[in-house]
Amino acid sequence: MSKADNMLSILWLLKTRKRITAKQLAEELEINIRTVYRYIDALCASGVPIIADSGHNGGYSLLGQFNEAPLFFDINEQKALIHAAVFAEEAGYPFGEALNRAIGKLKKYTNEEQLHQINRHTVGFDVINPPSDGSLETFLQELELSVANGATLLMDYMKANPPSEQREIDPYGIVYWKGKWYIVAYCYLRREIRSFRVDRIRSLSRTGAAFERPVDFSARQFFLNTLLPDMDNPETMLSIRVEGYEQAINDLCLHWLLGHVLVERTATTAHFQLDERSIVSYLPYTLLSYGKSIRIIEPAMLKERMVAISSALVQHYESM
Repeated sequence: MSKADNMLSILWLLKTRKRITAKQLAEELEINIRTVYRYIDALCASGVPIIADSGHNGGYSLLGQFNEAPLFFDINEQKALIHAAVFAEEAGYPFGEALNRAIGKLKKYTNEEQLHQINRHTVGFDVINPPSDGSLETFLQELELSVANGATLLMDYMKANPPSEQREIDPYGIVYWKGKWYIVAYCYLRREIRSFRVDRIRSLSRTGAAFERPVDFSARQFFLNTLLPDMDNPETMLSIRVEGYEQAINDLCLHWLLGHVLVERTATTAHFQLDERSIVSYLPYTLLSYGKSIRIIEPAMLKERMVAISSALVQHYESM
């Protein structure tokens, strides 16, 4: 039998018995006992939790929880994993090489019929994202390891305006948002938790210091809280009323910003509540893309902001 067949046979034998010795495995598979040791080491390196007990009643066994788990994925589980890998690759997942190896193993150790089914479901499944920046892979890998291991980093960071500056950070979590990767971290310079765009990092190095990540901290929730208005202070919110074609209103109600602040809607109108900063900074550029398919009813300040931005664009292109 091939190496793969022998390793799989060892795994099956370990699952069907409480404990088995290397000698028994060698006799069962008709291979050298030293080969058994090599296969056991290879299985352990692959993540199989094999326990080795010495002594008179010693031998090899599987960790109880693993022994109760199914050894293989069914066709739907295999399909889901491969589809998820497509999303991850398009997003610039930093461990793409390991991901491809895992998918390769999944396809290799399946029968011909299952492989045919997987390929049928894979052929018609595509994901389109903005091109990922392959140069970020090393930074993302280092950030992920530092988050997991609690390692403080020294970061050379390019702000919106040059020059860059060095910051010491405790990385708490990585977030993928609208085609960009961010690191949420405690910044020693600002003495607060902040988010930083990974594509603006120029260098990373470990300081040798360690930190304890706050219990139950959610990088995702922190990141969203910096984008979304403070719903706990309704007195700071302003009403926004928009009317337009039904499909345009549907799209607005599903927008990442407006969907969280929808008060009520009909087929052709929507009422939102949003803070002034978001109305001035984010909302006009979102609404411009809808052109004449919508009309702003209130507030007046949003209408004025839309006019100012549109006029500035007209002047810009007329002067070219």
